[in-house]
Amino acid sequence: MNLHGFYRSSASFRVRIALNLKGIAYEPIARDLDRGGHREPAYLARNPQGLVPALEVDGVMLTQTLPIIEYLDECYPQPPLLPDSAMARARVRALYQVVAADTHPITSMRVGAYLKEHGFPDAELRAWQHHWLRRSFDALEAMLGGDPGTGRFSHGDEPTLADLALVPQVYFAHRVGLAMDTWPTVVRINDTCLAEPAFALAHPDRQ
Repeated sequence: MNLHGFYRSSASFRVRIALNLKGIAYEPIARDLDRGGHREPAYLARNPQGLVPALEVDGVMLTQTLPIIEYLDECYPQPPLLPDSAMARARVRALYQVVAADTHPITSMRVGAYLKEHGFPDAELRAWQHHWLRRSFDALEAMLGGDPGTGRFSHGDEPTLADLALVPQVYFAHRVGLAMDTWPTVVRINDTCLAEPAFALAHPDRQ
């Protein structure tokens, strides 16, 4: 497997965690977003959106983070990234989507670049990012802190899909200078995850 990604990309971070949890060997291929590596013609020919990550498996290019992770979970079912019951799976998917569907798309690098191109000063860009991150963490804190399904991790005592979204989101919050004191459950789960080798080795600082 070849993983096309960028070390700071939250979406790439999620897939690196999944690969590590499954114990799957892969070859990282850097696509430097700062230098337009995702817009190279050869890459666009195989991944027309020009986004990262993309996972190349037996010559087939898989795109979009959630389908990539679901593919890995189906083909390499141990350890599972989704719980056994339908209700628990719905909860874990909802926690994941708070970040991956509702927050990450409007705080991503390409949105920041677009806003700056259209006159957003750095301070206003940071205010934009902080606003949507706070909304996300407020929701996650309420969903995690008040639910008996929360254990050592976002759901129960083993990592799930939800944690694959939470940890990169906290990393991004630190990177853009957002203090995390308001969300103690989120911070606790993030720290628990980063104590696990699969998460620690996937961290952007280790790439």
